[in-house]
Amino acid sequence: MAHAFAAMPEADKRQVLQVHEVRAPHLGVVTAYNDMLSAHQPYEHYPEAIRAAARACGATAQVAGGVPAMCDGITQGAAGMELSLFSRDVIALATAVALSHNVFDAALFLGVCDKIVPGLFMGALQFGHLPTVFVPAGPMTSGLSNDAKAKVRQQYAKGEVSREALLEAESQAYHSAGTCTFYGTANSNQMLMEIMGLHLPGSSFINPGTPLREALTFEAVRRATALTGMGTSTATRLPLSEVVTEKTIVNGMVGLLATGGSTNHTLHLVAMARAAGIVIDWDDFAQLSAAVPLLARVYPNGKADVNHFQAAGGMGFLMRELLGVGLLHADVATVMGQGLAAYTQEPWLDDGQLAWRDVPAQSGDDSVLRPASHPFSADGGLRLLQGNLGRSVVKVSAVAPEHRVVRAPAVVVADQQELLALYNAGELNKDFVAVVRYQGPRANGMPELHKLTPPLANLQDQGFKVALVTDGRMSGASGKVPAAIHLSPEALGNGPIAKVHNDDMVLLDCDAGVLTLEVDAATLAARTVVHPDLSANTHGTGRELFGLFRSHASTAETGASPLWG
Repeated sequence: MAHAFAAMPEADKRQVLQVHEVRAPHLGVVTAYNDMLSAHQPYEHYPEAIRAAARACGATAQVAGGVPAMCDGITQGAAGMELSLFSRDVIALATAVALSHNVFDAALFLGVCDKIVPGLFMGALQFGHLPTVFVPAGPMTSGLSNDAKAKVRQQYAKGEVSREALLEAESQAYHSAGTCTFYGTANSNQMLMEIMGLHLPGSSFINPGTPLREALTFEAVRRATALTGMGTSTATRLPLSEVVTEKTIVNGMVGLLATGGSTNHTLHLVAMARAAGIVIDWDDFAQLSAAVPLLARVYPNGKADVNHFQAAGGMGFLMRELLGVGLLHADVATVMGQGLAAYTQEPWLDDGQLAWRDVPAQSGDDSVLRPASHPFSADGGLRLLQGNLGRSVVKVSAVAPEHRVVRAPAVVVADQQELLALYNAGELNKDFVAVVRYQGPRANGMPELHKLTPPLANLQDQGFKVALVTDGRMSGASGKVPAAIHLSPEALGNGPIAKVHNDDMVLLDCDAGVLTLEVDAATLAARTVVHPDLSANTHGTGRELFGLFRSHASTAETGASPLWG
């Protein structure tokens, strides 16, 4: 105890070392702060604010440890992206190290972006005896619209605008502290933490640096303190293990589908559930998707950003609608106590004091957020594709109906740069299915292939039938081109994708849930596989350190994790 508290201020030290009287609750903070990620930059001063809030609540707090946080937007198309997926598991490990000192009565987790929240969640579950609150930082204010940004990217891919124009557009879109405003993996993370009862109600999409954001952070500390059931609190102790149950995980899947959330969560949520001892797979996503209506259109599923979603009614409206038609388990524990009723409200400042009120009865903009009685579509827009190539997922909520069935010859590459080179050489002006293989977790860490989005979108806009089939990832911003992603088994695992030849006919039918290589079984069985030299994936940019992760990674459908399959 002396070691743990030696550097604390004397007043805090006296509270936490109290033996003969009531000891103050002691909160541990695990932070993913760095000031390169715009979403995480606001966390710089959270520890001091949390310590002050804890004192005001009769508690004490310390930073237990930090975890790494990388930005997929920066590493897209570069070698660093091959560390991205496994950074989730590194974060889980680092979280365990931070909490291993076993001196805390509750934990607060500071994280927002793609792999960070899943990693923190996976690590936190190993300390399920601790009451736990996740503390968001909020999205940046709206800049250049995501739709306009995407158009400039496509123009750059066609050579119609300069690199300077591209950078100017990107800088207008990504312009200040806070989460990127499109509905990718980072903002899907925030939705998940709220619908799973680990955020305060309505706290996910409040902008950084605002009085309401600061009040919500203070309240998160107060709730964590109360959930310890210690000190002067009259609340019942509520550990994380009683919050995260099978019903919580199902609620998370329903929220993901109802909002057209990130395809990355067909990996992450699977791994997160398994960290809690709960097994889900893509059949579960597909079955739920058939029953859950799409209630939100936020880019890339629409033109709005998450600030527009928040203004239209946000999470409170969404959850009220889902609860109203019986699509969420209401009888779950949350950081607010029992049940989801509190999550149908929104926070506001009443004469400077944090309060909650019912969300409006009507959506503020039904082009962004709709009631369950009038959804954008009857299903959640995530489909399972199956056939002789294996199993994959496709997100169709942003894919126009006329583009959902593609039957075309294969163009086979083992690297996204190969496909970009063919595009730049003008060799892809035709109908085709891009088969980008050796992109799975064991081959190279399963990088996102989002850099392929602008050229494929250009070709589709020109009238060509195009689609993507890959054992890699696409992105939380998967958009208007049909993409069968996370194909399992992967090529390096001797999956059938390794046997595809150029000009083989491929059928990708999102409506029927079919992904088929039109090669007869005997011919396919007779084909031999010679894996390409993948040694370039094993060194540079720290990839040398991740050999153990690659060799022990589970399949995509089981979460693509080296920690458990």
